[in-house]
Amino acid sequence: MWSPGGAIRSGPTLPFDHARHGTGASQELAFGDNVDGMSLFSAGGRSILVVNNEYVELDTFPRGGDSGKSMTADDVRKSKAAHGVSIVEIARKDGRWSIVKDSRYNRRITADTPMKITGPARGHDLLKTAQDRSGTGANGTWNDCGNGRTPWGTYLACEENFSNYFYSTDPNFKLTAEMKRYGIKGKDEGHAWASVDDRFDLSKHPNEPNRAGYVVEIDPLDSSSVPKKRTALGRFKHENAEVVLAANGRAVVYMGDDERGEFLYRFVSSGRNVEGGNNSDLLADGRLHVAKFADGGRGEWVELTPESTGMKSRAEICVFTRQAASAVKATTMDRPEWVAANPWKPEVYCCLTNNTNRGKKPNAGGDATPVGGPNPRAGNKYGQIVRWAPDGGDHLADGFAWDLFVVAGNPTVHTDAYAGSKNIHKGNMFNSPDGLVFSPNGILWIQTDGNYSDAGDFAGHGNNQMLAADPATGEIARFMVGPRECEITGLTWSTDRRTMFVGIQHPGEKGNSHFPDGGGATPCSAVIAVARKDGGAIG
Repeated sequence: MWSPGGAIRSGPTLPFDHARHGTGASQELAFGDNVDGMSLFSAGGRSILVVNNEYVELDTFPRGGDSGKSMTADDVRKSKAAHGVSIVEIARKDGRWSIVKDSRYNRRITADTPMKITGPARGHDLLKTAQDRSGTGANGTWNDCGNGRTPWGTYLACEENFSNYFYSTDPNFKLTAEMKRYGIKGKDEGHAWASVDDRFDLSKHPNEPNRAGYVVEIDPLDSSSVPKKRTALGRFKHENAEVVLAANGRAVVYMGDDERGEFLYRFVSSGRNVEGGNNSDLLADGRLHVAKFADGGRGEWVELTPESTGMKSRAEICVFTRQAASAVKATTMDRPEWVAANPWKPEVYCCLTNNTNRGKKPNAGGDATPVGGPNPRAGNKYGQIVRWAPDGGDHLADGFAWDLFVVAGNPTVHTDAYAGSKNIHKGNMFNSPDGLVFSPNGILWIQTDGNYSDAGDFAGHGNNQMLAADPATGEIARFMVGPRECEITGLTWSTDRRTMFVGIQHPGEKGNSHFPDGGGATPCSAVIAVARKDGGAIG
């Protein structure tokens, strides 16, 4: 089990400081906070675990100023270091996994790590700032939610709620329409990063937000490699990036934009994967599409081009991707989150976690959110999972057939559409499906991040949980339940499939848990290892 603050480099032996969580300097050498998407890679018999560290929980994040209420300069340094990605070698001894300290693979990628900008938007005026007049580089990644992994052995970190960190110190600064579409509010939401690093000050660097909101490709086996922000995959609030190879070798990446009424995307690479070849820039260029769903179970992918969107260039489309999707009248979705492709047949699934605005309010761009198609309920508080099969079994096909694999609900409270689909019953109820991962044996694992009140419309749902589903029969069974006030997110396996690694994020976010250490300890996110008692393969 690994929690924030655990050292990944050797140094003075000190116990973990539950009250303070260490300093900015110590956090830069330690495992990050609030775990999310993760993958395990193998190198010469070694196991390399890569884990997103999405954010810090401001209500429980220890800080030093004003009796712990405001952020000092070192608190900001610690916060920025707790974000990003943790790369650690792990090893199993006597049935227990632990971090191999000082491994040459161990690395922290934070909100300050230098990165390259690639793709159509590289060097565009929209990405140029006073600190980087070339528009070709950026510092850091943060609020990385879900993830992806490529057939050529790299890791994809997906920047989601990047907007929460930008604000203006000038009260007269006016937000642009583009900023508002991406959720930038102009006021400090508590992170206070601009108090130390003025690139987060909108009045000084108004283009800086345009350099966040991308998929970041990382080589986990080369600690000297520079991460790359892939603008060709679009800029929005990325949830994860599911990569499949088409029959002709082109890389296809499916992605959701996790906000109410936003869209579902597909990227198709221009180049083709060459096994054993140099595929390091396969995601630098390609075609970006957005989904349109029609009633009756049909849909199509619409390519986002200057001609279809009325925008000036591909670069502009890659920076203001939401506006491009609105221009072609794509289907507004109920918060499309993780996407997962079935390894046994050509079909893809996506969690539509919830949308209380469905049928009531437009999205942030003013697009209508009508009830119908894959979003069948007004004021959707439970969520659903949509799946589609590309025409001819070809992921390059622009047409697809879709249906709803499951509609979450509560049949003990409701008898109408809010009871959920037929495969929901008293023993497996859940709400807000979020994480979604296939294991090689074809089981679909569903992770939730929703209402854990266990009361009213959510009576019987309990804490957030992970469920196992059979795509062929639709059967769904609860596998595990998390601690209080947590989200279950992130899933990967050891090379021998005998250990399943699962992420526990923000336990006790409202003060009602002390997971994982109990007593009066500050709650911490963690990666837990799950194994069968008989030592057999799991998943």
